[in-house]
Amino acid sequence: MTKKTPEMMESGSAAGTPNHPQFVPDASDASIRQFNLHLVSDSTGETVSTVARACLVQFAGFSATEHVWPMVRTPAQLAKVIGVLEANRGLVIYTLVNPEIRRTLERECRRLKVPCIGLMDPVVTALRRYLGAEARAKPGLQHVMDEDYFLRIDAMQWSLTHDDGQSVHDIDQADVIVLGVSRTSKTPTSIYLANRGIKVANIPIIDGVALPAEVAAARHPLIVGLTKDAKQLVQIRRNRLRLLNQNQDTDYVDIDAVSQEVNAARRLFAQNGWPVIDVSRRSVEETAATILQYFKRHRDKAG
Repeated sequence: MTKKTPEMMESGSAAGTPNHPQFVPDASDASIRQFNLHLVSDSTGETVSTVARACLVQFAGFSATEHVWPMVRTPAQLAKVIGVLEANRGLVIYTLVNPEIRRTLERECRRLKVPCIGLMDPVVTALRRYLGAEARAKPGLQHVMDEDYFLRIDAMQWSLTHDDGQSVHDIDQADVIVLGVSRTSKTPTSIYLANRGIKVANIPIIDGVALPAEVAAARHPLIVGLTKDAKQLVQIRRNRLRLLNQNQDTDYVDIDAVSQEVNAARRLFAQNGWPVIDVSRRSVEETAATILQYFKRHRDKAG
């Protein structure tokens, strides 16, 4: 997906989902295989972008040029969106709570004959009916700087300080310790978990080098091992060495040496009874979700 993010803007109801033949392009037309996707939000745009991408990957052979419009909260800001939309017509997905801004966007989309979908509307409507209460219609509530927000920031700072085997002296304060050989996605997984408020230390397993004694002595954290297919590891490591313009005649990318490295790490995990996650065909998000499941059981067991 190609992404086009507009320059920073000035600071400053049922959704209308058009359901008319003119809003439904012919998917057999080659031109629709590459289309414009406008993601409009009155907050950071993170929610609408994440959901749109998760949906788009289900459609093979289609590619979207993504126009992201965050912090759209005034008529002047929306006018800029409409101007670009008119020149680059395509599907519009939005998360807007201001009724006036929503109505204007929906009206302009009808005028331009482009589909316009309110992402949160089905859930908000269901909640309103179930709870018997009205939504507050205030932008950005999911990003309010409450206690949970500061816990996430603290977890992020802690995890960055304890990345790649650093600062092991206080590792028992971690919620999770992630172990794995080089290029098993330890750091991105740790950062993803930290953004969920989990303090993570990640420790590399290096052939011939003992783990820090503090790891075995830790009693508070959940310890998880990551592993990956040796052939896939070799390819990833070769690509990294190539990018760094480094010599590739090394055990670091020798398939036999890497296989022994992976097997030794697996034996270490088994000897200590640490859960193991094979990340060969998992995204970082999927790996993190599995760790969160383990973490919940670990926390429940600890009482």
